[in-house]
Amino acid sequence: MKSFSAVMVLALAAGVSAFAPTTKPARASVGVKGVEDYIGADVETAGLWDPFGFMNNCDEATMYRRRCAEIKNGRVAQMATIGMVMGDLYTFPGYLAKFSSEVKFSDVPAGLGALSVVPPLGWAQILLLAGLLETGPFKQDPNKAPGDVASFSWWVRYDDKATKDKKLLSELKNGRLAMCAVMGMMVQEQVTGMTLVNQITSGSINPITPM
Repeated sequence: MKSFSAVMVLALAAGVSAFAPTTKPARASVGVKGVEDYIGADVETAGLWDPFGFMNNCDEATMYRRRCAEIKNGRVAQMATIGMVMGDLYTFPGYLAKFSSEVKFSDVPAGLGALSVVPPLGWAQILLLAGLLETGPFKQDPNKAPGDVASFSWWVRYDDKATKDKKLLSELKNGRLAMCAVMGMMVQEQVTGMTLVNQITSGSINPITPM
């Protein structure tokens, strides 16, 4: 299967849990000043950008959950973006489903078309794996910073605060960019009928008009 199928579907499955409530012991009101204290709160806008007032009178637990969701969705989007591109560039050998439907990886199209080819058992396996990761090794500990889900001893850690803040900000910015990118690629494919790689290699760069 072209990598988009596994990566994108797993990403979407994991992303759903980003909206599940995350408990936080304290629920003190923090207001706008607390929002601005979060890394990346105003990096793209040179000031707090909250046109719909979601952070007005926002308590700490709600803000914590939303930051967890932003980081998780950003990570999911980064994987999905890679999957959307790699689907046209590499095909795994062998079978996607050998026992149930005899589907080869080479039979799986790139882009959104891959979603319709995954057999029901494949969906079940992907959702099961996502659920196990969410409730097991990648479960968010409410006593840790948002997005800090790694409990492995070999995981990279940064003792220097400036370095750590820089890495966290980079992750946030890359995640936000990836969320915009993957949505753009999906809409573009629906409108034009071509994946991003198809458009680039054919020289038909047109995000609006079907080619």
